[in-house]
Amino acid sequence: MAQQANLQAATRSGTGKGAARSLRRQGKVPGVIYGHNRAAEAVAIDTAALNKMLVGISAATTVLDVVVDGRPAVKALIREIQRDSVRPAHILHLDLYEVRADEKVTLSVPVHLVGIPEGVRNSGGVLDHSLRELEIEVLPADIPEHVELDVTALTIGHSLFVRDIKIDKAEILNEPDTPVCTVVAPRTEEAPAVVEEAAAPTEPELIRKPKPDEDEAETKA
Repeated sequence: MAQQANLQAATRSGTGKGAARSLRRQGKVPGVIYGHNRAAEAVAIDTAALNKMLVGISAATTVLDVVVDGRPAVKALIREIQRDSVRPAHILHLDLYEVRADEKVTLSVPVHLVGIPEGVRNSGGVLDHSLRELEIEVLPADIPEHVELDVTALTIGHSLFVRDIKIDKAEILNEPDTPVCTVVAPRTEEAPAVVEEAAAPTEPELIRKPKPDEDEAETKA
């Protein structure tokens, strides 16, 4: 069952970078809510309340009850959280996508690997987790927080694929033959190359043609 949370928001009239900076100085995060054939609506969310809500939930898979200006709540998913590249904890903008209970949505859910593979435990292999998210289509109420995949029986050289995963009430959109994880053989350390001791350098032999007067001197000698 999907996680649920509540979020209060207020409409905002100012747009652009200047208005957004002003909102942040007031302790609010600028955002927008759109989707389901509604016009995009600019909103502002209290920063402290937003940070508190995000603790302990999976932001991408949690259905929010969003109340804007006291109007009836609408259900929405977080589509994007823009963060400051220098201060990741500082949220710059929030995108919310309205959903309906009877209409399927497409989203990504994280894949969690469970257990220690036999190839790692008994043969010193390494578990390579290559696909960390699955794209699925599902009704909002049936969104899983994450997907678990048991890797205990995996031996060296063997993989688990998307086709090995089943999610109740959801359709997996990834290609079935896409590998999710593989146990690879341990890396063997290469023996250091033997460097032959170089022979001591010899003085180069000087070869030059004797001058005529030197020839005559040698003859007389």
